[in-house]
Amino acid sequence: MSKVALKRCPDYNIERVYQSIAESIELLGGISSFIKKGERVLLKPNLLSAKPIEKAVTTHPAVIEAVIRIVKDAGANPFIGDSPGIGSAAQVAAKSGIKEVADRYGVEIVNLSDGIMVENSKGKVFKRFDVSKTAFEADAIVNIPKLKTHAMMTLTLGVKNIFGCVPGKRKVSWHFEAGHDKMAFAKMLVEFYQMLSPRLTILDGIIGMEGNGPGSGVPKEMGIIAVSSDAVAMDIIISGMVGLEPEELPTTKAAMELSIGETDLEKIELAGDAVGMAFENFVLPETAEPRFVTFLPSFVKKHIENALTSRPAVKHDLCRMCNICVTYCPPQVMEITDKLRINYDDCIRCYCCHELCPEGAIDIKKGWGMRLLGNR
Repeated sequence: MSKVALKRCPDYNIERVYQSIAESIELLGGISSFIKKGERVLLKPNLLSAKPIEKAVTTHPAVIEAVIRIVKDAGANPFIGDSPGIGSAAQVAAKSGIKEVADRYGVEIVNLSDGIMVENSKGKVFKRFDVSKTAFEADAIVNIPKLKTHAMMTLTLGVKNIFGCVPGKRKVSWHFEAGHDKMAFAKMLVEFYQMLSPRLTILDGIIGMEGNGPGSGVPKEMGIIAVSSDAVAMDIIISGMVGLEPEELPTTKAAMELSIGETDLEKIELAGDAVGMAFENFVLPETAEPRFVTFLPSFVKKHIENALTSRPAVKHDLCRMCNICVTYCPPQVMEITDKLRINYDDCIRCYCCHELCPEGAIDIKKGWGMRLLGNR
C-alpha cells in the first residue's frame, strides 16, 4: 500500500513547519528510509515565476528551509533546482525569499537548463525524454510542490511539479506536441514523473491557490502539509479534499490508464492529524469541465467540444505589450500589432500565456456550454 501523511500547519512559522514535515516523514518510516548519507539531493520546489511570496505562486521559503534542515541532518547534500517559465531559478528564488534561505544554509541554486535525451525504459507512450542532466544525475530528488490551481491540468500537485526538470524551451515543445489533447499532455507528465521517481513529495498546502491559477489565481488559507513517496497517491488524496473525483484530475486519470502509482483509494493508507480534512467551496479554474462531462465517452465529448472549450482572452486595459506571451506561445498564434491579438483557429488552449503574463492581462473565457451549465 502507498502511504500519505497529512499534518495540519496553520502558518509559516519555521518551527511549526519543520515539526509538521519532520513528523510526517517519521510517519512514513523516517528520513533514513529515503535519503542516505553523502547523497547529492535535488530539492525541486515550484519556482514558476518571479512573484512575491504572498501571491502563493511558488513554494514558500519556510517549507524549503525545513526540508534543507531535514536533508542535512540525514548527512546528505541538498541543492535547489528548477527550470522556471520566465527567468532563472536564482532570479525567482531571490524574488520569493528562497535565495535568502539557500544562502544562509550554503545551498546552491541551479537552473535546470542543461538538457540531455534519455531513454524512458518503462514508458508505454513516451519512449524518450529531454531532461535536465543535473536533475537526472542527482542521487535523489525531493519534490516540493505548491498546492494551486492550473488552467490546463486543473491542479498543480506532486506529479506536475516534476515537469520543472524539463529544460525551459523543451517544455514549450511538449505543449505544442500535445496540442488540444490535455490527456496526452497528462500522460507525458505521469511518465516523466515515473522516470525520475522522486524519493519523497512534500506538498506546501499551508496557503494554497484557488481560482484561475496560476496566472490570476487567488491565495487560499488551507493549513496542510502532505508527504508521500508516491505523488500519484498524494495527488488523489489532495484533489479529493478540494472536491474532485479521482478521474477529474487529468494526471490521476492518466496514471490510472498507465498503471503508474497507486490509484486505488482502498490501497492508500492515510496517517497524521489532518485525515478527513476537506476544503469546502474551493474554487476550481474556469477551464475545469462540468462534472458529468468527465465521465462521458470520448466520442460524445468530441461532438460537444466547441461548447466546452474555454480560451484565453486579452484584458487590453492591463496589457503592457511586453511580448512575453508572444515569445513563449507554443504554437506561435499571438502577435502584437496595434494591440495583442490571438489567432484562435490555431490556439491549442495550453494557457501558457495566462500562466506567464506578469500583468495578469490574459483572462479565461469559458465556452458557451460551460457558461450555461456551470463548471461543476
